[in-house]
Parts: sequence; structure tokens; C-alpha cells
Amino acid sequence: MTTRATGTFDVQVVPQDPDAYSEDGTLGRMTIDKVLHGDLAGTSKGQMLTAMTSVKTSAGYVAVERVTGTLHGAAGTFALMHTGTMNRGAPGLVIAVVPDSGTGALTGLTGSFTIIRADGKHSYEFDYDIVPEA
Repeated sequence: MTTRATGTFDVQVVPQDPDAYSEDGTLGRMTIDKVLHGDLAGTSKGQMLTAMTSVKTSAGYVAVERVTGTLHGAAGTFALMHTGTMNRGAPGLVIAVVPDSGTGALTGLTGSFTIIRADGKHSYEFDYDIVPEA
């Protein structure tokens, strides 16, 4: 049975120094630090890789973050994987729980995470299940 968690979060994204793989500026690397509030309360730390294009409204990114906290009172950690694109201004984003990444009371966690941006603030909807180990 799928459960929905909702709340807000604060995020800090910090660009990292370019390296030999991004000499032309089209590839980037960033760190992500979040503080989550609401049904999912805790922190996350992650890393993001970006790809920019000559078309200002087209780009892509992938990211992985480790979340530590409580989900409707269940404590543990899990990883989220992001795949995002901007295709001439049209956004596409999929964020999913990495299979078998849940620990503690979040062992068996599956789900999808949606980021909502409005009025300069971030919120989330997280549809999830916790499937007991067989």
C-alpha cells in the first residue's frame, strides 16, 4: 500500500572546482545539502553532475543523495537517485529510491520523490512503500 509523505526542504547547492573533464565548461559537479521538514524529517548529502549545452534552455543532470532521518516516525537512511533534463525549457525529472538502500526501520523502502518549486521555496511529495524482507 503506497503512502504519501509531504513537507518542505531547504537546499544548498555548491558548485565544485572544474577538473580536466570539464575544461570547456559544459560539464559541472556540485554538492547538495538538504534539511527536510514534515513527514520526512532529517538531512541529506549528495553529489550532482551536470551537462550544459549551447542551447541555453537545454541541459541535463544526474545526482545521488543519502537521506538520514525519520519517515512518518520510522528512522533510518536511504539513497535517492535523480535523472533530470531540460529540453528547450520543458523540464523532466525522475527521482527514485535506490533499490535496497534503506536501513534501520526503512529497510525495504521503495518509492518516488517529487520536488515542487513555488514562490522561491521547495516542497516535496514522496510516494513510498516499505516492503518487508522475504
